[in-house]
Amino acid sequence: MDSPTERRRFLIDICHPAHVHFFRHPLEILQDRGHEVRVTSRDKDVTLALLDQLAWTHEPLSVMGDNSRLGMLTELTQRNAALYRRVRQFRPHAMAAVGGIFIAQVGFLTRTPSLVFYDTENARLQNLLTYPFASQVIAPRCYGAWLPGGARRYAGYHELSYLHPARFTADRELAVANGIDRERDTFLIRLVAWQANHDVGERGWTVDLLDRVVNYLAPRGKVIISSEALLPEHLQPLAYRGDPLQLHHVLAHSRLHLGESATMVSEAAVLGIPAIYAATTGRGYTTEQQQLYRLVENIHTPGAEPIISAIKDILAVPVEKWAQRRRRLLADTIDVAAYTANLIERCGRTAPL
Repeated sequence: MDSPTERRRFLIDICHPAHVHFFRHPLEILQDRGHEVRVTSRDKDVTLALLDQLAWTHEPLSVMGDNSRLGMLTELTQRNAALYRRVRQFRPHAMAAVGGIFIAQVGFLTRTPSLVFYDTENARLQNLLTYPFASQVIAPRCYGAWLPGGARRYAGYHELSYLHPARFTADRELAVANGIDRERDTFLIRLVAWQANHDVGERGWTVDLLDRVVNYLAPRGKVIISSEALLPEHLQPLAYRGDPLQLHHVLAHSRLHLGESATMVSEAAVLGIPAIYAATTGRGYTTEQQQLYRLVENIHTPGAEPIISAIKDILAVPVEKWAQRRRRLLADTIDVAAYTANLIERCGRTAPL
């Protein structure tokens, strides 16, 4: 731990709701050690609302545009210029982000060390514009794409930064207050808006596919749909209406999770909830969670038949088996929040004043 005379300044760039969760505990650890941490943010989905709810002081630097190449380039230019000004003013000893395209490029220009945490192999354009400029790239051991020389790998997943047992305890009463059924099984579906840079050319579930899955699940329990995009009118009664910050309690007390968000599938896995990832692109971490721990079923040609077949298989497994599989996963992995905070602090120690 640093002494008071070794107090450092760190900047954390938050560009997505999942990044709020990833950095929540590392930020608190760094502040508890006496460091000054400044947060820059991006207006995407519920990112700003989550930061406000956590009472974090943050400065929005851009609004997410469309996912066309022109829209991304426009935001990249504008956000880099705004971040450059903040870095020149704040003079952080190091910067950190998930994805990290902005901190890597601005860090390169200002000679500020940048730590990029990432786990998405198919974000090829973003990675091409990020990795060569980053001071260090940190990825899970299961990451399956190219990494630059000097990159670090660790035993774990981003989601263990906030859902490791040392950081999160599921509360059933909070889950009930935010939507799960107290008596019946609850099935949580997650749909994404397909507007991230790594989503270019991708599309999600059709309404017909969603209807068929919902119609299969509805007689077996309560269905909740968490969706980034507006649901069709006939499905809106199933929309998640709870507190976004409490969704993990709902997930942790669900019987099954399924959908097209790799992040939420991984969240389910580390919580010991069986999950189905039905999307055309894969992730190294959901592959590992299937192959090593049998907590995830990956379906890369989404259709009603394979999804319903996977649901049947999962519901046939005794509930206690999922807890056993989770214990194996946790025995093989680390407390990612502590690991992240230590890396940022170590980088700050070696940075020039």
